Order: sequence, then C-alpha cells, then structure tokens
Amino acid sequence: MNENVLRAGLLATAKAMANCGLNTGTAGNASVRCSRGFLITPSGMAYEDCTPDDMALVAMDGSWRGPYAPSSEWRIHRDILAAHPEACAVLHSHAPFATALACHRKPIPAFHYMVARFGGDDIRCAPYATFGTQALSDGAIEALDGRNACLLANHGMIVFGSDLRRTLALAVEFEGLCEQYWRACQIGEPTLLTAAEMSEVMALFKTYGQARPAASDKS
Repeated sequence: MNENVLRAGLLATAKAMANCGLNTGTAGNASVRCSRGFLITPSGMAYEDCTPDDMALVAMDGSWRGPYAPSSEWRIHRDILAAHPEACAVLHSHAPFATALACHRKPIPAFHYMVARFGGDDIRCAPYATFGTQALSDGAIEALDGRNACLLANHGMIVFGSDLRRTLALAVEFEGLCEQYWRACQIGEPTLLTAAEMSEVMALFKTYGQARPAASDKS
C-alpha cells in the first residue's frame, strides 16, 4: 500500500483510539508495517496536533526518520512485526479496564468463550518492565506466543492484526472483554469454561469471520 495512505490511516487510527475510549492524552501508540519498515506515532505528541507527515518511519534496525522521534515503545512494535509475519498493525493503549486488570498482573482466564478470539484459552499478562525497554518487549513477545493480544503488567494492553482497521476493532473488543471480566469478578469468581469447551470454540474460530460459499441451487 502507498506509504502516504498508510500515514493517513495511522493518524486516523491514533485519533480513533481516544474516541473509542482506549486512550487519554498522549498515552498509547500505534504502528503499521510498510515497505521500508514500519510507521509509528511520534513520541509525546497530541494526535490532534499531528499531520500524516509527523508519523515516524522506523527501519527494522531501529534507525528512524521524521520530524519527531518515534514513540518510546517502538521496540515492542518492531519486535512484534518481526516475530509475527501475519501482523501488519500493532496498537498499544492504557485502556481503563485492561489497565486495571494488568495492575493485578494476572491472566484473563476462560470466563467467556470470546477469550478464544485472541488465540487461546486465556489472555496472558506480560511481566512488568520499564516502558520503552527491550525487557518490556521481550516479555510481551513471550506473552503473545500463540496470541494476538496480551496485558502488560501495571501498564496496559497490546494487540496486533492484519491491518489498522481490524487491529483497532480488536483492541475495542479486547477492552470490552476486560470490562466484562472486571464486572463478573465484582460478584465473585466466575465459572470458567473447561479445556474441552474452549478447544471446541477455538476450532470454530479458525474460520470465524471468513466468507462462506453460497449454497448450491437445487431448484
């Protein structure tokens, strides 16, 4: 895709993060893969004040170009894109319910079948590390093994997807699931689905959202 189109799409996605309740202020960041590496939101900039040209271009070796420095979390974006060839966009936010759960440093168990939407029978929480460090990225990569989303301890969430639109939708869905788990826990420990029940759901999710062939005309 044309890099100018990707720049515009990335800025639109960053602005939408606030509108969707995923971010406030300058928290959070997003990136999209491009032919020269990846584009990422700039560090500490209010997205309302940005233009598409302000999106930083980062090569996979960590070198960057642009009027502003890339987000301090560029390492985690780079490493996810390197580890997951299927990923074309990455989104990190301090969404309220995801962050609240991340502060307990616990995974989200199979309290609802939609946990399988994120790749497994739970959603892991990466260990705490200082923001912007390689240690944070390393922990996230491990937590994302076989998953497309995870919590970051005492920090927030991170998700990846096949394009910016789908990744934003996935992040909104993830935050909604975090809210449901948080609310369920106010009553007590929720009843969890069994491994067999989750296995059945995960098998169904392999074709979830894919076009189905039209029924044959038997007339």
